[in-house]
Amino acid sequence: MLQYALRPALLQNLKARLHGELLSPNDHGYDAARKVWNGMIDKYPAALVRCADVVDVVTSVRFARDHHLLVAVRSGGHSVSGSSVCDGGMVIDLSGMKGIWVDPAKQTAWAQAGLLLREFVQATQAYGLATTTGTVGGTGLAGLTLGGGLGWFMGKYGLTIDNLLAVDLVTADGKVLRASATEHPDLFWGVRGGGGNFGIVTAFEFQLHPVGQVLAGKVVYPLSKAREVLRFYREYTSSAPDALTAYASLLTTPSGLPAIAISLCYCGALEEGERAVAPLRTFDVPLVDLIRPRSYLKMVTQADMGAPAGRHYYEKASTLSDLSDEAIEALVEYGATCTSPWSQVLIQHVHGAASRVGPTETAFAQRGESYVICMVAAWDGGEASQHMAWTRACWKALERYATSGVYVNFLGQEGEGRVQAAYGVNYERLVALKNTYDPSNFFQLNQNIKPTVAGHITTQLRRHEESVRGSADESISSAVANKERILASRCKCDYSMA
Repeated sequence: MLQYALRPALLQNLKARLHGELLSPNDHGYDAARKVWNGMIDKYPAALVRCADVVDVVTSVRFARDHHLLVAVRSGGHSVSGSSVCDGGMVIDLSGMKGIWVDPAKQTAWAQAGLLLREFVQATQAYGLATTTGTVGGTGLAGLTLGGGLGWFMGKYGLTIDNLLAVDLVTADGKVLRASATEHPDLFWGVRGGGGNFGIVTAFEFQLHPVGQVLAGKVVYPLSKAREVLRFYREYTSSAPDALTAYASLLTTPSGLPAIAISLCYCGALEEGERAVAPLRTFDVPLVDLIRPRSYLKMVTQADMGAPAGRHYYEKASTLSDLSDEAIEALVEYGATCTSPWSQVLIQHVHGAASRVGPTETAFAQRGESYVICMVAAWDGGEASQHMAWTRACWKALERYATSGVYVNFLGQEGEGRVQAAYGVNYERLVALKNTYDPSNFFQLNQNIKPTVAGHITTQLRRHEESVRGSADESISSAVANKERILASRCKCDYSMA
């Protein structure tokens, strides 16, 4: 274990200025607070601030700048790559900021950044309203939104960012800004897909839509029928109406049977949904048909059972413009060789409203109809190498059929080239925005868009080292020499081969 320690007097001074809680390595509750959803992540920050309000966020940012601390920002803590916690620096934790206010007349919601998707959906569904969210209730609202936001309603209502009206944000110099179509529109463009590169978003304003019961669930077939099912899925999704979003996944059933499933959600009149689902029900005889009318809240909360906190996760992703027979063959081959019963290959169909937004209208550039493929390894502790190797091999097999783009929320620590590919035609504009709002790369623990200010990385590392030398106690002085390992490390496992 490697730790940096700030002088007690500094921490006491910071603590006195906070409305929330400050935790350092010797404090009760620190060990639990540093843990995130992905059990594979094991990092030790020097300080963790559980913010109670925006003032705490501003105070934390200014303290970290003054003392040249590496900063991680945590909202939901659901990042697979573990970017919401760091070794030796400060975690600015917004997970306790869960305020939400719904205006049913305007059909809008103002939501703080600490909300999980299930909390957000529960609040909006109380008014019969919703907007596009991700599929797992335990996902953080902030991380999902800032990366784009694929979800069940994207065919009808677009991505999560397509329903974003404004954000409140704390910049790297500790200023509080509101960004919308009329206020700081350049920044508003950037946060819609640009991640946490430009500041800490403390609250979001969303456009909501009337949503009652949805027709949703999955139909499961044995893996022996995977090729036929995926070819059917290709044809089925090619003519899917906007109200119908369908995913496919190669997985293992709870009883241990390798299988392939088509999951869907129809957001509209249930009788119309039954007609849209009919071809899937008559295609072949499934092992089980779980498609039923249900509440949207139930749909997202049920998904939590397949992604429990504390399990170990590793993922890689690709984007395919179509599902060719060759790509289907590769998917089936690797879907049949999962190294864990909790691993899966997920295929998400991006279509409809989400695909009709121009690639430069928001920072999220991966528009147009496509299939986003996410290969997720999941296991309960123990040896990681075989599970990570399976994920990489599956990704490698699909690479020849993939486009250059990738969904940024599915990226691990994969290098600058992959980040550039994720943003495509928008990357240079995002760099210019970074130069304006964060020229020193203060917010760098993300899918980082590096500013072009000369020597910013060297300066950041040097300042971090100097801070550690000046404030760390003698017992950890030997760790300072390992700064490269500290700052390059993102978790116990080797992401350098990602």
